[in-house]
Amino acid sequence: MILLLLIALLMLGGLIAWVSERAGSNWPRWVTLGTTFVGLCAIGVDTVPHLIGHVELPSNPWLREYSVPWIPRFGIGLHLAMDGLGFLLIGLTLVLGMVAVIASWTDITTGIGFFHFNLLWVLAGIVGVFVAMDLFLFFVFWELMLVPMYLLISLWGHERRSYAATKFFLFTQAGGLLMLISILALSVVHYRQTGIATFDYSALLGTSLPPETEFWLMLGFFAAFAVKLPVVPLHPWLPDAHTEAPTGGSIILAGVLLKTGAYGLLRFAIPLFPNASETFAIVAMTLGVVGILYGALLAFAQTDFKRLVAYSSVAHLGFVLLGVYAGNLHARQGAIMAMVAHGLSTGALFMIAGLLQERLHTRDLRRMGGLWPVVPKLSGVTLVFSMASLGIPGLANFIGEFLVLLGTYRVNIPLAILATIGVVGAALYSLILIQRAFHGENTEGWKVPDLGAAQFATLGAMILLSLTLGLYPQPLLNASRPAIARIQTWGSQTDTQDTPAALEHEASDLATPAPSGR
Repeated sequence: MILLLLIALLMLGGLIAWVSERAGSNWPRWVTLGTTFVGLCAIGVDTVPHLIGHVELPSNPWLREYSVPWIPRFGIGLHLAMDGLGFLLIGLTLVLGMVAVIASWTDITTGIGFFHFNLLWVLAGIVGVFVAMDLFLFFVFWELMLVPMYLLISLWGHERRSYAATKFFLFTQAGGLLMLISILALSVVHYRQTGIATFDYSALLGTSLPPETEFWLMLGFFAAFAVKLPVVPLHPWLPDAHTEAPTGGSIILAGVLLKTGAYGLLRFAIPLFPNASETFAIVAMTLGVVGILYGALLAFAQTDFKRLVAYSSVAHLGFVLLGVYAGNLHARQGAIMAMVAHGLSTGALFMIAGLLQERLHTRDLRRMGGLWPVVPKLSGVTLVFSMASLGIPGLANFIGEFLVLLGTYRVNIPLAILATIGVVGAALYSLILIQRAFHGENTEGWKVPDLGAAQFATLGAMILLSLTLGLYPQPLLNASRPAIARIQTWGSQTDTQDTPAALEHEASDLATPAPSGR
């Protein structure tokens, strides 16, 4: 029930934020901040006790589950469920939701109520994606999060906002249409085999498909998730959307909404179509490495602060794709850690980009320079998150990339070596960002205020969280391990029970010979 209440809370909070603008311009901000904080506390208090001491897989895979009929005639149900993977991503969503509100506090000055309504409804759609276990319901939430994000970009974005918003919407809608066709086809095949009309995830997992049919249906799911991740060459919407979106929109877009693509691959594409995914794995891993190198190269060439961070996201999420399809527990846990770490570091960098643009009225790195003596606090936190982005040990990004590379090395050594080169590229563009923006000569004579107390506290808390996960990642790994192990089990189409012995077999994956198909 907590899952349904959380989604309802976010939607209701959005409506209240919209109408509360009549009482004052700050009311929508406080309502949105309070809604996300209450939601985070509620899901944390309800779920964390069930995670502690339950590292091994229980007989029921879900920490929380809610299921009632919705449209019984077509086998559509209101089926919501959450495991450790979903919990981590929901927590990240709500944390970055609060960050987006604080980052937008002085940035958004018109339509404040409607802005925060759209922000909360985006979050509601994203949470729904992370907990929907009925494929029709999943598609509803998948579409729900697109419309308010489109409005955030098109109404409160920068100079080319209409172009960027339309490009974002068309790309994501095209991918969503392919996924809808695959969902309907999968349900029809299941109905012909069993005589039961259903869109329920657990029922469709056992559907037997001819190899060619399975491959094409898998491609429909992969296309939707690859656009959202995004995977090169389906990424052209991303730099424009990030660059033109308002600060709060960029934080949610980069920090959370992109993660729905990786989540969809882990939760749906691979378990529903295991044989086709196994065949396609080498292609997906190659695309991941291409994204790592291409994103790093393009980020290196940028002079726009936000565009540089946007292309760095292409590179970082290439590691996520690589880890997802490497196929072993270590690589997939690394992919989850990379998702969380990227959400924190890139969300912070977009917040910093917004703060700089608000103060300097430019994102052009060629016009910055010499800002360190002017804004030492802002310069210092930017340095920390730039170091996180390049994967320096001690911060969360390093753990994610290390596990992905470790798992990939056991599966495909050449791709692991190429991906490692991408880490070097991350160091180059991260250091160039710091050098161009904060060092050198202050040719423009900038004299602007440093971070305010709330902004400094927010970025400081994100640094602390990244540092904590970098130095002690075990709680996150423990939370994600049962979910990934079960995905491994579903993906292999075995009937093995999820016992400690089965988990131990997964944990020793790196000690076994690499699959010949990759």
